[in-house]
Amino acid sequence: MTFAPQPAIYRPETPILSLGDSFYDAVAPATFPQTRLRFRNDRWAETVGLDGLSDAQWIAHFGRFEPLPGNLEQPLALRYHGHQFRVYNPELGDGRGFLFAQMRDGRDRLMDLGTKGSGQTPWSRFGDGRLTLKGGMREILATEMLEALGVETSKTFSLIETGEALERGDEPSPTRSSVLVRLSHGHIRIGTFQRLAHLKDAEGMKRLVAYTLKHYFGTEAGEDAAAQLLAKVVEKTAVLAPSFIGAGFVHGVLNTDNINVSGESFDYGPWRFTPFYDPAFTAAYFDHQGLYAFGRQAEAVHWDVVQLAVALRLIARAEELVPALEHFAAYYEESLLAALLRRLGVKSRGAVADKAMTGALERALMENSVEIDRFFFDWRGGQLRSETAAARYDSPAFDDLKGALASYGPAVRLDHDYWRDEAPCSMHIDEVEAIWARIDQADDWTALERKVAAIRRMGDAMGGGV
Repeated sequence: MTFAPQPAIYRPETPILSLGDSFYDAVAPATFPQTRLRFRNDRWAETVGLDGLSDAQWIAHFGRFEPLPGNLEQPLALRYHGHQFRVYNPELGDGRGFLFAQMRDGRDRLMDLGTKGSGQTPWSRFGDGRLTLKGGMREILATEMLEALGVETSKTFSLIETGEALERGDEPSPTRSSVLVRLSHGHIRIGTFQRLAHLKDAEGMKRLVAYTLKHYFGTEAGEDAAAQLLAKVVEKTAVLAPSFIGAGFVHGVLNTDNINVSGESFDYGPWRFTPFYDPAFTAAYFDHQGLYAFGRQAEAVHWDVVQLAVALRLIARAEELVPALEHFAAYYEESLLAALLRRLGVKSRGAVADKAMTGALERALMENSVEIDRFFFDWRGGQLRSETAAARYDSPAFDDLKGALASYGPAVRLDHDYWRDEAPCSMHIDEVEAIWARIDQADDWTALERKVAAIRRMGDAMGGGV
């Protein structure tokens, strides 16, 4: 479940330093030839007390990375390992980003400001440490859309164009450059634990487990701290995976270094929203086996969490950890029902009825005759809201679903003017490319600005309860 932004005063807090310098490397940000502010997220800046910064101050902190008052004196490139497409890689770590600051938000959560494209670090290997402007623009669109659709996601906090010409093999080059800042509920990944297991650093593992339990789950580490942590991560990630399904989203790269143990989705590369309910739809052109396809995301996340359990065996017995893993399937099924009911905007009628209805929903949508966004728009509240839309559902594939939905009542209000639009707000690849083309060819940012406004309007409409 996502939450509305809660205003706060600026409260710096840097517990990451308590872990010790074996967990990170102090680094210097790149010096850019240009710093042109392209996007600032004042809605979420208000939640950490930074919305009052002038544009000049914003650029100083998030383009040149002058330290925020009372915060980290130097950025920290975090160390981690990870499985990439299930191949273990011990040479990862923050290669083009760093942790810039930590602070409390309006819900008293510890938050990180982390970067992408801020320069080389000891973990850059052969990379240039930069981010393309297109990549930054895409992350804005991904995070805004996911937030509106109820997915727990990092927030794109800032995007600044940096004036360098980058060479890339997967887009026309040279291309424009940027540095992005994201606001996230931590950057502790499954791969952070894997690194400690690989190094056989039991004391470091105990410190990290205690740190994570305290700062992201609000509890102190007990004698069974590893099992405590695994149970929390299982519950959080088993909510995340079905929220992708309800949103029609494909992350694209669900490697263990991309799974935040707080259960918050982040780090968007080759993401896509699938137009149709196609389990085989993939986002990454290099995912030749469909490992992270739309319909396999729960499998992928579960596999990643198992790797966390494997890492935690450094400080716990397997029999202490297995019970937590066994809950994943039940949590996932419950969360998938909740995600689909939330997207439909209907009240639960109990697990048996909900399972039958959502099963009929999935079967109908897998006929690929109606786009996901269009279906949930037309049937918001559980009943077809427009007679003109009826022809789209005049097929045997929807007969069972219509019957199942007949007994469901709305859990939401439908008086927002968004529901009177002719078409839903969507985010398919052709629109992403069209928005980028306007920026690339004419430095025209109005299409992006309009799209962000439209997405937020949809989010407002979807957030209204009865």
